[in-house]
Order: sequence, then C-alpha cells, then structure tokens
Amino acid sequence: MNAFTIAFAYMRLRPLHMTLNVILLALGIAAISLLMLFAHQLENRMMRNAAGIDMVVGAKGSPIQLILSSLYHLDVPTGNIPLAEAESLAADPRVKSVMPLALGDSFRGFRIVGTSHSYADHYGGDILAGTLWDVTMEVTLGAVAARDLGLEVGDQFVPNHGLANAASNHSDHRYRIVGVLKPTGTVVDRLILTSVESVWVVHGYSPRNEMQTENHADEHDTGESHEGSEEKEITYEITALLVKFRSPIALVSLPRFINARTSMQAALPGYEISRLMKLVGFGVDGFRAFAGVLVVSAGLGIFTTLYNALSERRYDIAVFRALGASQGRVLWQFLLEGALLSLVGAVLGLVIGHSIAELTGIWLWREHQLNFSGMIWLAGEFWLLGLAFTIGLVAGLLPAIQAYRLDVSGVLAKG
Repeated sequence: MNAFTIAFAYMRLRPLHMTLNVILLALGIAAISLLMLFAHQLENRMMRNAAGIDMVVGAKGSPIQLILSSLYHLDVPTGNIPLAEAESLAADPRVKSVMPLALGDSFRGFRIVGTSHSYADHYGGDILAGTLWDVTMEVTLGAVAARDLGLEVGDQFVPNHGLANAASNHSDHRYRIVGVLKPTGTVVDRLILTSVESVWVVHGYSPRNEMQTENHADEHDTGESHEGSEEKEITYEITALLVKFRSPIALVSLPRFINARTSMQAALPGYEISRLMKLVGFGVDGFRAFAGVLVVSAGLGIFTTLYNALSERRYDIAVFRALGASQGRVLWQFLLEGALLSLVGAVLGLVIGHSIAELTGIWLWREHQLNFSGMIWLAGEFWLLGLAFTIGLVAGLLPAIQAYRLDVSGVLAKG
C-alpha cells in the first residue's frame, strides 16, 4: 500500500473529527477568498467608473464626498459652483475637456443628472432605443433605470424634489423620455440623463433668464417647496465638473491653484479612491482576521486529531517499522496526512467561496445589473493553497516526530 492509500484509510477511521476539521478550514478559506474577490472587484469597478477622469471640481467641502457624489452618485453633493468659474476653468490651456454635472432632483430613487452628450459617450453609453436628449426637458434613461422604472421611449414623468424619494415634486414640469441606453456595467446604468439647461428650467430659470426663485440648495436642505418663493437675481450654477488634463503637468499645478485661488474645490479621483479603499480595508481586514482565526483553529484541530491518533496507532506503527518501513517513511506518513487534510479543506473552501461569489453576482446582475463574478481566480488565492499546505505540515510535524522516535521493540513487547 502506498502512503496516500494508508493516509485516506486512517482518515476514514475518524470521520467525524476529520470532517469537522476540514469544514472549519474550508469556512476560513472560503471567507478569505470571498473577501479577496469582493475587494478586487470593488476596486476595479471604482477605478473603471473613474477611468479617464483626472480631476473632479465642485464646491468646497469633503473631497471624498465630492468624489462619491459626482463620480459614483452615492452621496449628496457638497454644493454648487458658479457657472462663470466653471467656464473659466474649462478655458484653461491645461484642461483638455470637461463634463458638467447638474444635480438636485431624482425620480423614484434614480438621480436626474444634467450633463452633456460627452458624459454618456465617456462611459460607452450606446443607444438601445430612441436617441440621446436633444432639447430642453428631454431625458435618456440608463439601462437599470429604464428597467426598474418600467418606462419606455415616449413616456413622461414629473421629477421629485431632491435626491431621495421626496414627497414634493416639480409638478409644473414634466420630462419626456427620448431614449434608453444599453447596459454598460457602469454608474450610468442607474442614471436619468438630460441637459444642464433642463435642470435649470425645472428650478426656475433658463439660459435666457437669470431669474430664479429662492436658493434651491437651501430648499433641498430644509425640504421647502418652490411655491411662493421670492424672485431674485442669481448667477447660473452647476454641481461639478469632471476634468481631463491636457498633459500630466497639470496634475502638479492646477488642483493646487483651484483650491487656493477659487471658491471651488479640486479632488483627484485616484488619490481619493485610494483613501476610500483604505477605509473600506479596515472592515475587510477585520473579517479577514476572523477568517484567519478559523484557519488557525482548523490547524490546531488537525494537530489534535493526529496527535490523539498517534496513541491509537502506536502498535500499527511498530508493526509497520518491523516489516521494513524506515523512520523517514513513518515521518512522511504523518506529514502527508496533515497536508492532505489541509489541502482538501482549502480546495473545498475555494469552491464554496467562488460559488457564493457567483450566486451573489447572478443576483446583483439580475437586480441591479452590477458585475460581480465568482468565475475569476486571483493570484493571491494560490497562496491560500500554499498557506493551507504549510498549516497541514506544521500541524502534523509534532505527531510525525513522535512517531519517528517511537520505541518499536518496547511497543511490540507490550503487545
């Protein structure tokens, strides 16, 4: 009989202990694998939504909040910026192009974003039906927004006041849907896109009339309606600018100039995403530490199982040695059993982790059209197999040494 056959035969003699240790190790490996997949794909998704955008400019406040609200539409904006300053920045020779964003309203939880056609083009927003917006009060829906809202080309709707499902709405204005975008796997899928001028019109003024009702940002903060507001002259405003640099040199000087010399704030997506991932990493590290405890506990369980098995197998080992097996063969036998147990647990854990990830990905795509897959393998996961193998060897080392030093004649004499 070879070493593998003997190892599996002895494993079957203690099925409960072996199974529990394998399951414990598998759960730890599965948790670590799932966290690795989550962190990797989350970072990739965030970087994809920020790809090609060198700088975000908005009102002064938290730079992370500015990035979350302007790139990912996950937070409230830091405020508005004067259109005149935004146009001055767009004319700067260091700037290659800009994409304006005008936020403030939504419809049944989906944000209405006033912007330019270049915004849809930037995210690969190809038309599925209809066309892109062309005139004031026309909108084009992202794929998820169209599906979840149940709206089609030609339908109309009244926008809600604010970025949440507010009770108040702009009842005197109706948007008309002129197009639906194909799924892109980006933030655009969950947006309702229109022109900046449309957002201005909804809030009381147009490019031909610099008269607007009471400050709209204050109304969003207080939840007050537009009705009965006093008219006053204001400047045009937008929420943010997504900026592309003409050359990398602008990265050195332009953000510093904006932050120091203007009423606006410049935030760099790469830097802020790195900060955000570190914040997320604290939580991920906590779960990873818990999973690590499970793995170590499984290693201790394997050690205990093999050590206890040693006392039951002393006579078998003595007979094995008497039949000609070397001390090295006995040592290898125990190390092999520890390594096999850990590898079985690790492989099972990876299968469980990837299966959970794939099922989660199917649900996320069906419900939110978010890409998350369990069918990718990361280089770090192969290190998990090595880690499990090492834990198995270490767990089997002391029992192996004890078996190596066994007094064969003494054991056989006692029977």
